[in-house]
Amino acid sequence: MGECKSFCSLILVFLLVACASGEDPYRFFNWNVTYGDIYPLGVKQQGILINGQFPGPQIDSVTNDNLIISVFNSLDEPFLLSWNGIQQRRNSWQDGVYGTNCPIPPGKNFTYVLQVKDQIGSYFYFPSLGLHKAAGGYGGFQIASRSVIPVPFPPPAGDYTILAGDWYKQNHTDLKAILDGGSDLPFPDGLLINGRGSNGFTFNVDQGKTYRFWISNVGLTTSINFRIQGHKMLLVEVEGTHSLQNTYDSLDIHLGQSYSVLVTADQPAQDYYIVVSTRFTSQVLTTTSILHYSNSAGSVSGPPPGGPTTQIDWSLEQARSVRRNLTASGPRPNPQGSYHYGMINTTRTIRLANSAPIINGKQRYAVNGVSFIPADTPLKLADYFKISGIFSLGSVSDGPTGGSGYLQTSVMAADFRGYVEIVFENAEDTVQSWHIDGHSFFVVGMDGGQWSSANRLSYNLRDTISRSTVQVYPNSWTAIYMPLDNVGMWNVRSENWARQYLGQQFYLRVYSPANSWRDEYPIPTNALLCGRALGHSTRPQ
Repeated sequence: MGECKSFCSLILVFLLVACASGEDPYRFFNWNVTYGDIYPLGVKQQGILINGQFPGPQIDSVTNDNLIISVFNSLDEPFLLSWNGIQQRRNSWQDGVYGTNCPIPPGKNFTYVLQVKDQIGSYFYFPSLGLHKAAGGYGGFQIASRSVIPVPFPPPAGDYTILAGDWYKQNHTDLKAILDGGSDLPFPDGLLINGRGSNGFTFNVDQGKTYRFWISNVGLTTSINFRIQGHKMLLVEVEGTHSLQNTYDSLDIHLGQSYSVLVTADQPAQDYYIVVSTRFTSQVLTTTSILHYSNSAGSVSGPPPGGPTTQIDWSLEQARSVRRNLTASGPRPNPQGSYHYGMINTTRTIRLANSAPIINGKQRYAVNGVSFIPADTPLKLADYFKISGIFSLGSVSDGPTGGSGYLQTSVMAADFRGYVEIVFENAEDTVQSWHIDGHSFFVVGMDGGQWSSANRLSYNLRDTISRSTVQVYPNSWTAIYMPLDNVGMWNVRSENWARQYLGQQFYLRVYSPANSWRDEYPIPTNALLCGRALGHSTRPQ
């Protein structure tokens, strides 16, 4: 009861401040997380539902909205939600990963208070603990531009969210046991589109009208290719950046990535396949949905259109073609090209090499030789309360070590307002997908072979895309520039969930010596405490 009064008082303060200052709007969500029977591939499974739904409810918001999301955990195990690509400006307290937040205990509630500050675009939320993501619990998250900000295309006739990705018939606890036993996950059993298997979902369109599709790869292990039979796709946005409006027949979407495209229903009135297939796999999985014209004269005909399978060069060239629209406004009215990212001197170079070591007889994954293991206390809480012995700064190096892998709670120190060059180096024969919480970065280059400083001559320093999740092709590298403009403890991880779970992640501590709300919000009074943080107070001293 005391927790409820405390939180209600907190919300009342927020609302009073909002009313007095004309602050940005508030949107309220009440979610109950439960188990439930689902049949995505025709086999009964225990899924994770939000308000009885799989996928979970969609979040529709507008730039700068304040979102109050109350989550009640009706599972029999701890639970957390994270928000892929939502930057949580000055507020890593709300990031929803174990390095920043204590899990919500069974039968308990936690309320996220977050703002989609200076962001637009297509994202998703997901359960971040263990292998919960393999049971569902994810949903779409869209941020529309404010009405006063021009958008570089006419309003579409409608919007559709597509959450696609690989899926296993096994329970998430069984998959976790496979990984805990020292093995990697088997090949997925199938692909889903919005929680359903082949032809399980229909998107209705009117002939002659244009629709916006917000597409995310929410899978566990596999890149996908997305295409619509007989229709072109006009790319307009990538993880919060308005893109150069190129036309594509199909689009590669790697783990954790999001795009939005415009599709015009300009074909003869019938039904057409929407196709998702796996990329870079020896066995190709395919699933379909239906694009249904309201005046359709016939059902889908012929086989679903084929797409690329293992071709890496094709995917690399497509990735290089995804560029920033320099004249379009982003979340603010100034043109996206007004930030000259390529003219800023970098303050540091960080090289991150992924590897797959065997440690203590078990398969692990590592970054610069360090395979991450969670501490008994969230790192952000340990840092805030100055609890020693949880982690040490510098426990992962700025470059590959070349040694054998070892286990460590790895945290890298970084200075607020730095501007870093990060090079992801992939000497393995599988595609990697990397995500950085709390930030958006500029993808300045990618190519095959070993990276060297000479590769900087080929960087795109004018109009590259900025995003929060980027692929690294086999035996290749990808380079990014990233402003360290967000104080907090931020997860840097593989979006391949088996690799993430088995250690291919670390935390980046972006630090400001100023103890100021200008740089970082204080700990929320409703923050959950666990581990060695128990007994501390979230109240101002």
